[in-house]
Amino acid sequence: MKKTFYSNGKLLLTGEYVVLDGAKAIALPTKFGQYLDIEKGSDQLINWKSYDADSSIWFEDSLSFDSIRNKENFGSEAGIKNTLVEILYEASLLNPDFLNTDTGYTITTRLTFPRLWGLGTSSTLINNIAQWLGIDAYRLLESSFGGSGYDIACAQYNTPIIYQLTRFKRPQVTPLKLDLPFQNNLFFVYLNQKQSSKSAIMSYYDKQQRIDKTIPKIDALTDAILTAEDLQLFGTLIDKHESMLSDILEMETVKERFFYDFKGVLKSLGAWGGDFILAISANDPTPYFKEKGFPVVIPYQDMIL
Repeated sequence: MKKTFYSNGKLLLTGEYVVLDGAKAIALPTKFGQYLDIEKGSDQLINWKSYDADSSIWFEDSLSFDSIRNKENFGSEAGIKNTLVEILYEASLLNPDFLNTDTGYTITTRLTFPRLWGLGTSSTLINNIAQWLGIDAYRLLESSFGGSGYDIACAQYNTPIIYQLTRFKRPQVTPLKLDLPFQNNLFFVYLNQKQSSKSAIMSYYDKQQRIDKTIPKIDALTDAILTAEDLQLFGTLIDKHESMLSDILEMETVKERFFYDFKGVLKSLGAWGGDFILAISANDPTPYFKEKGFPVVIPYQDMIL
């Protein structure tokens, strides 16, 4: 009998990087996500198939239970397979019954967004596996990919959230009723390049200075953004947030780097330099971005739950 699990994708509106150090972040679950189908298999094998949003297969392989138990490395050419083995190995530590069967599994994953969009191919998979095996998704993330865990929270909640790590690095999630009266002026633009969250986090820690004084300022901006009632104020606050993170990361803002002539406000979301950005504009900015070579522009209401 087939079991099916689903998890939402994610975008991080405020608090990128500094969420790792306890800053409050506004996180946005997306209308796009990933399904996981589990069926009974045989011979202590996992036959795995992963479909992209266009129904093409982007990964297919078989894994023996022993290769997972031994955390086998299949060489540098098998990056996806090695990552999958690592996730399943950590999952087996959290639920030893997972591999305690003489049969096996046929597993299929199905994305509803293009894999390269960076909306959480890994986090949705981890949350789906955690649902299936009845284990803590945050613990599975920590032992495999690492990160703040906001993407796991988005996978589990069907509404925008405030996400924060407590002093003991425990996730604190507060659902939000985020009624933005100007959401018709908000657009998500894909930058045509996938950004590795793992390497982005490492880069942040390399450049990080003492940010104890910065976090309260970021928190204050997040609070103000939540209560902004008009587009101009919202844009001004978002712009301040972008400038503050630019100083911390010692990186140009996305507007300075790519879109200096854009008439509106732009903000990086999540790892800087890839995936999606937020565009705040009085008019539909799609023609502008298409002309610049960025044809994927998604209105807020089509992206966010």
